[in-house]
Amino acid sequence: MKQDDKRTKIQNRNSAIRIGCQGWNYDDWTTPAGSETVFYPRNTKPADMLRFYSKIFDTVEVDSTFYAIPPSNNIDRWYERTPKEFRFALKLPQEITHELALKSESFPILEEFSARVKHLGEKLAAVLIQMPPQFEGNRQNALALRNFLSRLPKDIRFAIEFRSRSWMIDWTMNELKKNNVAFAFVEGSWIPRASMFDAMKKPTADFSYVRFMGMRDLTEFAKVQRHQDANLLLWKPEIEKLTSSEILIYFSNFYEGHAPASAKTFLEMFEMDTKDAGELETQGSLF
Repeated sequence: MKQDDKRTKIQNRNSAIRIGCQGWNYDDWTTPAGSETVFYPRNTKPADMLRFYSKIFDTVEVDSTFYAIPPSNNIDRWYERTPKEFRFALKLPQEITHELALKSESFPILEEFSARVKHLGEKLAAVLIQMPPQFEGNRQNALALRNFLSRLPKDIRFAIEFRSRSWMIDWTMNELKKNNVAFAFVEGSWIPRASMFDAMKKPTADFSYVRFMGMRDLTEFAKVQRHQDANLLLWKPEIEKLTSSEILIYFSNFYEGHAPASAKTFLEMFEMDTKDAGELETQGSLF
């Protein structure tokens, strides 16, 4: 295996795996003067954070697109500031998922969003459709979901996250499979882990999407505040069983308190190459 490939391959498997964080623009990740390295070097400007982040990880989940369709110049900057092999996962705007609940009124927004994010080209890994807990599996919502899935552009990969247990049925999996939409596997408080592990046995797309969330009771994100190694060791063998061609995994700051450390730990569990942020600190300047 080539050195460049080692970081993105599951040991003894053909599946590519990418592990990163949910976002990159956090002031708490910047090392304070006179302190030990946190993540970003001292005095790192917000405009330089993505370029630095992409020296450590090869993928990121973008949360800002949940609040609005990104301007074209933002997408251009993301593309220009990251290496060729870097990949972005973007969250679908909440106007579609939370306000319009996938109804037909959301179709024009979907079309505009899709046309815009295609500017990322090969760097667009997937789009996450994150549904709210109140989007339950009733007849009205099921029809809305079916119609919405049929409108998704085929040249973009989509994953969907449900936060209601009522969607954990064969009908849901069949509808997703018809449209090659991945069921997002989530470590969170909404759906039991056992149900997630069961869903992982029923793939609905040719790629997989995994998210590690956490209780939103933390206010600082400069260091790990609750170690979750035992939890990660539960997930690792289940992820290794996936037959997807690519597996995207993203960590929230709320999972342990510091997403870069969580992502690095999981990379190490899969015996992949990792980079220490402290190595770039010694360079004195990013550019």
